[in-house]
Formats: sequence, C-alpha cells, structure tokens
Amino acid sequence: MGKCVTVAIAGLGNRGRDVYAHAARLYPDKMKITAIADINLEKVALTAKEYEIPSECCFTSAEDMLSQEKQADVMIIATQDRQHVGHAIAALKKGYHLLLEKPISPDVEECRKLLQVANQCNRKVVVCHVLRYAPIYQKVKEMLDGGEIGDIVSIMAVENVGWFHMAHSFVRGNWSNSDETSPMILQKCCHDMDLYLWLAGKKCKSLSSYGSTYLFREEHAPEGCTKRCLDGCKVKEQCPFDAEAIYMENKLIGFHKGNREWPLEVLVTDEPQEENLYEALRTGRYGRCVYHCNNNVVDHQVVNLNMTDGSTMSFTMNGFSADISRYARFMGTKGELIVNMDVHEPEKCEITLRRFHPEITEINIDIRSLSEDFSGHGGGDVKMVEEFLDAISGEKAESPYVTSLEQSMESHYCAFAAEKSRIHEGEVVELDTFVTNDTGFLIR
Repeated sequence: MGKCVTVAIAGLGNRGRDVYAHAARLYPDKMKITAIADINLEKVALTAKEYEIPSECCFTSAEDMLSQEKQADVMIIATQDRQHVGHAIAALKKGYHLLLEKPISPDVEECRKLLQVANQCNRKVVVCHVLRYAPIYQKVKEMLDGGEIGDIVSIMAVENVGWFHMAHSFVRGNWSNSDETSPMILQKCCHDMDLYLWLAGKKCKSLSSYGSTYLFREEHAPEGCTKRCLDGCKVKEQCPFDAEAIYMENKLIGFHKGNREWPLEVLVTDEPQEENLYEALRTGRYGRCVYHCNNNVVDHQVVNLNMTDGSTMSFTMNGFSADISRYARFMGTKGELIVNMDVHEPEKCEITLRRFHPEITEINIDIRSLSEDFSGHGGGDVKMVEEFLDAISGEKAESPYVTSLEQSMESHYCAFAAEKSRIHEGEVVELDTFVTNDTGFLIR
C-alpha cells in the first residue's frame, strides 16, 4: 500500500474546499491536508477546524504559504485563473507535485513557461480535466478504442451550460469577465476540447469559431428592472433570472427545495441558511440583476474543428438550455455512438450504440452498472483525486486517464485558437502556425 500523501491547498473556494478538500474525508488513508491558504479568513478558519489543521499551517494567501518551507508532498492550486501559473511555478520550485485547477492560464506564454519549469523540476503537474475520469466517458473511450463504430468520421458535441448555471457562474459569478479571469471557451470548454480529442484519439489541424454575448447586456434590461433583484424590481415575477427564484425556489438547486450544496455554498461562507442567503442576495454579487453585471463572456459559441486525419467536429456551447448536460454523437464508418451526461439528473445519462451491419441494431448501455457515484462531474471529481493520489504515492501505476501537462496544453491551444477566431469574425486558424507563432497571444 502506498503512503498517505500530504496535501497543501491554495484557494478554498468551491473547487478547493468543497471538492478537493473533501477527498481527505473520502480517502483518509491516502490524503491528509497539512496546510491551507485563502484570502477569506472565515473559510480558512472553518476549513482548519474541519480538518484539524494547526494555526501555524494556515495562511492568508497562497503567496504567504509559498514563502514558507515546503508544507506537503502535493499542492492543490485552486486560486483564480490568472493566478494559477504564478502560484504553480513557485510551488514547483519548492518541490511540490501539483494538482492544478483548469484553465492553466489565459496567456499562451504562461502555459509554455509552466511546462518548461515542470520539466526542469521533474514534478508531476496534473490539470483538472475531470471528465476523463467520469465512468460514463471511460466506458465511451473503451468502446471507441475497441472499434465499435469503426473509424470516427464526424463528431457533433454540445455543452448545455444551463440557464441558471450561466447566470450564476458566468454573468453574476467569478468567471463573468474575461479581462479578470478567462473567456468561456477556455474556462468552461477546455473540458470539452480535452474530452473529445481524447475520446476520439484526434488532433486538430485548423478551426474557426463564432459567438457573442447575445442577451446579458445592459441595453437588454427590461423597463422597470432594478440593479438588484431584491430592490423592488417591477419585472421580478416575469424574469427567469430572478436571483431569489433561482437560489431559493428552483426545484433542483433552491434552498426551499432542500438543497444545501452547490451553488448555495458559493454564496455564503458558512452552511447555507435562509438568513445568510438572503443577506448574500441583498449585498453580494449573486443578487445583482443579470443585465447590470460587469460581464463580457459569451453566452453562446460554436467551434468547427478540422482534424489532421480529415475528420471533423462541430462543438456548440449554449447558455440557454433547461438542463446542464453534455451531448455528443460520434459518427463512424461502422456505426454511431450517442452519449448524454446530465449533471443534475444521472438517470437521464445514456450511451447508445447503433451498428450498421448486417442491419441497424441498437444497444443501450446500463449506466447504473458503471458506478454507484455520479456526483461531481458524473463521478469524475473524486475519481480524479484518487487516481492522482495513487500516482503520487506509488500505490498504483499511473492511470491512462491521468493527464500530463503536455496533453492538457493541446486543449488549451484549441481554446486559444477558437477565441482568436471568434474575435476575428470567424477566420480560420491553423493550429501549427498558431502554436509556433502566437507566442504573445493574451486573451483580453
């Protein structure tokens, strides 16, 4: 049995505290949190109490923690997007292995610099492309690699972000403004760029993209709305994006419907209660009108990818869907494979195989047989942490699903190129040329 891996966590937001730190409870023999850092002192205090972390190992910033002697075997970096590489390079030079929240950086040159330092320091850096670890996609990978549909000729993929998730994370939330964080195609959809290229075993040759902020702009604010939803808005009852309706009454995530987890845990530091949630809606960013937020990320985008082998993929990100799901159709020379992963309703997940010969036959995979836990990106969150810990401890040989930093760079290059194409009215971007020449491309 491998040794218990000690872990320091920089950033105690939803991913750092609610997802990655929680793994220490699930795998107590594999992971022990020995140090934490965050600028939110309440979160530091609560996390320290929950995981019995001594005060001398609690820090008020990642920089503070990184100025000290090495605190653990591994550092989980879950700070904001534009802080990732600075924290990661400092951690590598201290001798940490890294579990790095995606995206790596909105700056191409920073991504390259991190890869260079990781190689120099001979440390493992795993970017959190968690969907590779979800049981449903591991089954799809097995089927595609097994030749169930022959050669893959075309892929049609859609990420349905979900109307309330769009409003929560990308209009009101931390990833609303690419000048401060990163654009949607990188922050959200680098998952998809990584996932589908990996599943199909493809490399992108060139791509083009279109997209915009269609709805969430001040000029679209209806007459009678206010800057905050609880400030006497006259169109509150008719607005689907009313903050009170979303966080308190929504059947999937509303407090009054029994939810106590995401996204409510993002609004408040302590456990969600009616009083502190309403206070957050009255004073915090999540109670703002969606038409009066400082957001500039797209709410819809399409990307067309031409692969090096002549196959193609169309990808759509859509912020106006009833569900939060990913749908893909892999069309091959011997059949097609359809996969649908619904985040909130696992019973709606499906894998359907349709073979062409000798006649069209349809096989539905029993999703329930793949796992008992589909929480957190379809079960990918906890599985990723477990396999990363096993790789660090030496308990198991490195899983084929554990992504190297080099592999993660491929998805980022596609996302960077797609954003460049979108900004330039859909011009075709050649990936080899982009990777070679666009060394200074910084998304703004």
